Amino acid sequence: MNAPRTRVQRRPVHGVVLLDKPLGLSSNDALQKVKWLLRALKAGHTGTLDPLATGVLPLCFGAATKFSQLQLEAAKTYEAIARLGQTTTTADAEGEVLCEREVDLAAITPERLAAVQARFTGDIQQVPPMYSALKKDGKALYEYARAGIEIERPAREVTIHALSLTLTLDEQGLPALKMVVTCSKGTYIRTLAEDVGQALGCGAHLRALRRVDTGGLGVERCITLAQLEAMSEEQRLAQVLPAQTLLAGHVNVMLAEHDTARFLQGLRRKGAWADATSVAVYGERPRALLGVGRVEQGELIPERLLSPLEIQQILEGTPRTDAAALETHL
Repeated sequence: MNAPRTRVQRRPVHGVVLLDKPLGLSSNDALQKVKWLLRALKAGHTGTLDPLATGVLPLCFGAATKFSQLQLEAAKTYEAIARLGQTTTTADAEGEVLCEREVDLAAITPERLAAVQARFTGDIQQVPPMYSALKKDGKALYEYARAGIEIERPAREVTIHALSLTLTLDEQGLPALKMVVTCSKGTYIRTLAEDVGQALGCGAHLRALRRVDTGGLGVERCITLAQLEAMSEEQRLAQVLPAQTLLAGHVNVMLAEHDTARFLQGLRRKGAWADATSVAVYGERPRALLGVGRVEQGELIPERLLSPLEIQQILEGTPRTDAAALETHL
């Protein structure tokens, strides 16, 4: 007879865990594992990272989920290895080999690499890969691809803020490129690797991908799933960073006590503030994050707000959101 399953007692957790996602795990699987470890009630991530990719994956809990869209929109930096001389059906190591060509390393001079680098820096056009989660008539493109159906995809503009290309060897000792890419949301590194390989005349596909930064949150600040699993419950909770970790690029505004309740009701407030499109709003009493908004002509306009209950729960002791942690953001 099977033993009865132990019911996990969930609790409110508010903040961000910066996870170094392991290889082979989907973003949602990583989120659910950390949510279970924290016994958190509400959780979400800030945009998917492919199972074959590792690196920075901010996981949001409770009130922090209200700001997850900000990281989805943020620029991201990746380190990638692209094998030269071989293309695949998926543009990465999971696909079947489509074409193999000899790689003339002597022809890939620093000057040629620099020219290709310049060509793919700035605003560029990308055709999304068939093996992607983009939808056509309610079905993901990869579903069509698995059925052998090719769907026409219009090119989309993405921005490559910075690109570095260096000759190297892959894990099998074969000619490859090391790519360091800082790019806008919606950029497919697989497609970039494929396009760069085509520009070099030998083709390429992605062998390894690691996200090292998203919106200023670097991999050096991350914790691994294995490390979290080895911790006590108190140690795990201590890894939860305050929700305002996601608001590093925002202008900070402090509201007096008499304005706090009105702002939390969604009312605009007047003040001597300079115009700003992204504002993190804090209250003096209670000393807490209230939400985000914007300032137009001296008027503070609420956008995403914490609830009074969320603020109360944070003040009552969610780890890393005490007054000392708050001071670092003001």
